[in-house]
Amino acid sequence: MIPNIEAVMKFPERFSHLPEYAFPRLRALLDVHEPGDTPIAMTIGEPQHPFPDWVGSILAENLDGFSKYPPNDGAYDLLQAIGDWIKRRYDVTVDAGTQILALNGTREGLYNAAMALCPETKASKTPIILTPNPFYQVYAVAALSVGAEPVYVPATFDTGYLPDYASLSKDVLDRTALAYVCSPANPQGAVADADYWRDLINLAEKHDFKVLADECYSEIYRDTPPIGALQVADQMGADPDRVVIFHSLSKRSNLPGLRSGFAASGAGNIQRMKQLRNYSGAPLPLPLQKVATQVWIDEDHVDNNRALYKAKYDVADQIFTNIDGYRAPQAGFFLWLPVQDGEATTLKLWRDTGVRVLPGAYLSRDVGGQNPGANYIRVAMVAPIDDMQRGLIRLRDCIYK
Repeated sequence: MIPNIEAVMKFPERFSHLPEYAFPRLRALLDVHEPGDTPIAMTIGEPQHPFPDWVGSILAENLDGFSKYPPNDGAYDLLQAIGDWIKRRYDVTVDAGTQILALNGTREGLYNAAMALCPETKASKTPIILTPNPFYQVYAVAALSVGAEPVYVPATFDTGYLPDYASLSKDVLDRTALAYVCSPANPQGAVADADYWRDLINLAEKHDFKVLADECYSEIYRDTPPIGALQVADQMGADPDRVVIFHSLSKRSNLPGLRSGFAASGAGNIQRMKQLRNYSGAPLPLPLQKVATQVWIDEDHVDNNRALYKAKYDVADQIFTNIDGYRAPQAGFFLWLPVQDGEATTLKLWRDTGVRVLPGAYLSRDVGGQNPGANYIRVAMVAPIDDMQRGLIRLRDCIYK
């Protein structure tokens, strides 16, 4: 008789309360039903615009790099290119050797930052990690992995779709070790302005916690480049270790499969993250680092990519002009659309029109019996513009008419 493995082995309980990840959950909801029309995928934020045409030639020229172990922290040329980009973009000077860590995609960095930087206790109690709600799901898993208490703070219409951490009690803030913020926000497209960052950094100074700024959508915007957390911290003269920023080539350059991102902060934070990465990291192969170096240097393709998204913003604004509750995103490539019931609407859209979206509740947590995403759907504007337009028209006519 084969024993029940779960009866024999002990598994960690700290992950036992995680809901199923959003996309397997979505497949379970939709895939037992036939689509009502030719499917149009508007679920996952996987960029579909072309990446620079010279990527292949750079990769081919550096294939011999696959025969070598890549440097764990990132090759010097890559780190320097990233440092130069930070200077151009934010007018902040960082030391490439001590203040930047190359990442194998920013999800790795967002997770490992909590592992490296969260203390075992704060104010002699279990530390708290603050998370906007809704949010990128790695934030919650990072908190649970380090034995911290995740506190989910609503990011709703009333708060400008950004978390109001200053509204929390002194006891919560004194126990806070880390605070995640996504700007431009996924899924709502809201942008933190200079006042928001300044107030948050002052709050972090007062209660001694670090701000983890997920800025992966920073290069997709309508007209004004979003200000960055490190930029404001530098202007304030704040401790460089107070803020860690995270960026990626996935959205900026349409290269999600390249897995090139970075973290930048003060030398203290980066040293701790490097120390952990020596044991747990998976550095980017050298040929891919060569590609990433050139991609961080070049801005022409980024300008072209942004123009494509601006055209998509215009299409979405036109389609939803008279829809009550429609809020045009400031940046990023998601629409956060109000509906009566996100999950029921998602199923109806699929069965009636073939349009595939994501229920907002799958990106959020219930707190006090309320889920801030329950009455929303997230729509990714990554498909070719004609497909996107057809999908949005089907969606509008199915839900709002």
